[in-house]
Amino acid sequence: MITLFLQLFWAFFVIGLFTVGGGYAVIGVIQSQIVMGKGWISESAFTDIVAISQMTPGPVGLNCSTYVGYEVLKEAGAGEFLASLGSLTASLALVLPSFIIMLAIVRFYAKFHEAPVFQGVMSALRPAVAGLIGAAALALMVSINLGDGGFGMTLLESNFPDWKAWALFGLAFIAYSFLKAGPMLLLGLGAVMGFVLYYLL
Repeated sequence: MITLFLQLFWAFFVIGLFTVGGGYAVIGVIQSQIVMGKGWISESAFTDIVAISQMTPGPVGLNCSTYVGYEVLKEAGAGEFLASLGSLTASLALVLPSFIIMLAIVRFYAKFHEAPVFQGVMSALRPAVAGLIGAAALALMVSINLGDGGFGMTLLESNFPDWKAWALFGLAFIAYSFLKAGPMLLLGLGAVMGFVLYYLL
């Protein structure tokens, strides 16, 4: 079990060290490393974790890592106490690199923030963050296969099991893109419509 804790800490430390953009950008990296890379939890379970992480207070990336740490230990047969320590381990490991790096940046930002090299790095990071967020959204919709047969994508049927799921997805997309509905409104309406469609109809 100690080995699993060390592996969990290292996995999330690396995720925290190399994920730029935080929040939604980290979701795709967690999915790639923990679900696809190590196979510690299933894709459908990870989708549920992301949904719950969005509905709870706090940064979605940190919420996601906390829940994943818990689930990894529970899947390994740990009790509630050890699973809670798994949550703490994953959360601490995720934020530790950022904490260390920000301490260093704060010391030098005032001196170098107008330097051309610094401005160039920031300009390069902005589109990279947008790409990471887009990859996170795509990872929740399709499973990407990179086998000997080449590149392939298949729809995650567990996330889109029927026409009701597609209808909710389409309505949320329209409400956000064209009606400029906020995330909290979308979450609330999604919960109500999901309850109506799946439990009352």
